[in-house]
Formats: sequence, structure tokens, C-alpha cells
Amino acid sequence: MQLNQYIDHTLLKPTATPADIEKLCKEAIEHQFYAVCVSPSYIKVARSILENSGVKIAAVIGFPLGAMTTKAKVFEAKDAIANGADEIDMVINIGMLKAEKIDYIENEIAEIKKAIGSKVLKVIIETCFLTDSEKKNACRASLNAKADFIKTSTGFGTSGATFNDVKLMKEIAGDKMQIKASGGIKDRETAINYIELGISRLGTSSGVKLVTSDKN
Repeated sequence: MQLNQYIDHTLLKPTATPADIEKLCKEAIEHQFYAVCVSPSYIKVARSILENSGVKIAAVIGFPLGAMTTKAKVFEAKDAIANGADEIDMVINIGMLKAEKIDYIENEIAEIKKAIGSKVLKVIIETCFLTDSEKKNACRASLNAKADFIKTSTGFGTSGATFNDVKLMKEIAGDKMQIKASGGIKDRETAINYIELGISRLGTSSGVKLVTSDKN
């Protein structure tokens, strides 16, 4: 199993410096991770290191709370793509979901997908704050809005990915939408378990440890 090609090597701490992002990108090249995941202000830094490396750049928008206006998220997504992002990881408006305003959620995702065209859109639903019913509603809205991925967590909520959440998400997504598990994935065994459940991508700040730890 080429575990490295499942990994979005991630650094989203508010204290991350340009030098930290450069280090992240160099690690991503060394281990040939699929992508790095960074804040929008660091896309250009990442691009300067990653050019011609084959490593993609994912940028987060509406991060980490998701409560910005749709117009602000659309602008942020377009700006990220213009600066060199290949993929967008957006946070839904969690309060609107909990208020059962599913049309709002679906419309927002659709607007962002429309704005970025053929670029990959991952929809972060922040599972730790949701009931199972709300998780299903978020997955259906993402599917209807033509998102490419549904993603468990920002890593800044009260908890991250769980096996049960990924199983539930897979029920809705089937083969029509991919799944990214993120938040709290710190060891190789856990990562492999998620892959066996059907995820396509792992968001983790422990990527180097996952690919260099004992493989037996």
C-alpha cells in the first residue's frame, strides 16, 4: 500500500510561520505525499517550494468555523485558486445545518464548486458537532451540490475523525463522492484502518511518522 499517496500533509496552526510551511513542503516532496494542506496566505510560499514536484496544494476556506457569508467563501476560494491552489477544503455553516437549512448548505457548496470549476472541492462537515441525522443531511447536500469529497473535521473541533463517522459517510457517498478523514490520525494502523473503510485521503500533521514508522 502506497500510504504516502493518501496523505494531505497538513499545517494549519495559527502560529505557523512561512519557514514552517517551507519545511512542510520539503517533507511532502521527500515523502511524495499527495498534497499539502495550508492556510490561503501560505499558498504562494507552498507553490514556490512545490513547483514541478507533483505534490498538490490544498487550501482551507471558511476555516475553521464556517460561519462566514457564502460570498466571502466564494471570494476566498477564487483567490486561493488564483494564487495556485489545486484543491479547496471548505467548512460548511454548521449552525445553518443544525437549523435544518439544508438548501442554504447545498447552495453554498454549489456556489463554491461553480467558482472553482474543475478544481477539487472537499466539504468539511465537522462531525464532532453533529448528530447522525445531521451528518447524513450534510453528506446528501454535498453530493447534490457536486462536491468531490466529504471531509470529517477541521482538526480544531472537540474531536476528529472516527471509524463510525466514516462508515456513515460512506453509506451516503457510495462511489459518487470521495471521503477524507482528518483530525487525530497519528499512527499507521489507524491510517490503514481508514483506508480499508474506503477513504481516499487522510488529513494529518503526522504524515512523516505514518510513512516512516514500522511497516510490519
